[in-house]
Amino acid sequence: MTSVCIELEYDGAGFKGWAKQAGLRTVQAELEAALETVLREPVALTVAGRTDTGVHARRQVASFATAAEIPRDLARRANGLGPRDIAITAATAVQDGFDARRDALSRTYRYRLLTRSSSSPFEQGRSLWWPHRVDREALDACARLLPGKHDFTAFTPTQTDHVHFHRTILTAGWSQEGDILSFQVTADAFMRNMVRVLVGTMLDVSSGRGTLSAFEALLKGARRSEAGETAPPHGLYLESVAYDKS
Repeated sequence: MTSVCIELEYDGAGFKGWAKQAGLRTVQAELEAALETVLREPVALTVAGRTDTGVHARRQVASFATAAEIPRDLARRANGLGPRDIAITAATAVQDGFDARRDALSRTYRYRLLTRSSSSPFEQGRSLWWPHRVDREALDACARLLPGKHDFTAFTPTQTDHVHFHRTILTAGWSQEGDILSFQVTADAFMRNMVRVLVGTMLDVSSGRGTLSAFEALLKGARRSEAGETAPPHGLYLESVAYDKS
């Protein structure tokens, strides 16, 4: 058996998330179908980060094991068979036993907001239009509280499959480029909706509906009802996944 690492990017607008679901269009289902056609055998993908409905990926990583011969142009051939809103950027044979999810050291997500009074046809489905007041000092103060290990119970749905709610944030911060305000965060792992609820809650602090002290208290394991709304999915991107380079 040969282990294969797939790097890909996709526009999440047309998918019901990553995970295969009967009768629904998902990234996993479309990608496996294209790979199976090329390799002429079943493919079962493991992914570094399961993205939800409408969430995009700039650099997603998946893996699978196969007994088939790996063509050098696997990425090109699979792209030719797959949909236009998914692109495999690399497909390479790697060390036996590589697992895209288990071997990942960290994941980085970015949430993008369009912060101007008018919307943009070029940013529809790509960022959250936010024509409201933005208090950058408040947003930056929230971000500075995030690095470290915290209990993120307040930042994931109440009905959840998660058993452990502690995650370790490595870096977090806001940056502005033109009219686009971005929140970027890197962690060892994320829970469902975690980044989107963080963004929604920080925007509450920015607008004065919440306080910095209340935000800090949420990181100690508060109830979901005490945090802010879940920001829409179309502003969220999986930016990258980090692995041991040795």
